[in-house]
Amino acid sequence: MRRTALIAVLLLAGCGSPPPPAKAVDPTTEAWYGRTVEDLAAANREAEADLAAGKRDEAAAAIVRGQGMEQRLLSVSRPTLAAEEAVSDLERLYGRMLLSNRHYGWARLAFQKNLARWRHWVPETPETIRRRQQAEGDIADCDRRMTE
Repeated sequence: MRRTALIAVLLLAGCGSPPPPAKAVDPTTEAWYGRTVEDLAAANREAEADLAAGKRDEAAAAIVRGQGMEQRLLSVSRPTLAAEEAVSDLERLYGRMLLSNRHYGWARLAFQKNLARWRHWVPETPETIRRRQQAEGDIADCDRRMTE
């Protein structure tokens, strides 16, 4: 009898309503996300300056440092426009370095990522159009260099 009562109590306890779902937090509104966007933009500026000064090793180090940030920013389901722009800048820098080292296939892949990113960005803005056209130009430049 006790066993039956215990089973009945356990079954009834399992029939309660489930707890309310946890409120989803948008990671793009958290402090770490904005900081990471700023850090990636700073790494991009550093790499750009190093490339312009002919410091290829330092530029490469800044690009590698930025790749970890890139993955973190893109791990969210809906990255912000600022994050996509910083990631796009990093991909373009990386593609340019690969192109200068005659790694044409890898460079083209980096440029194609940017083209896909900006071709499908909604809403389209003058800046996203400019970036799409820039990616198309980078691909054309890569193709031209491959045939030289």
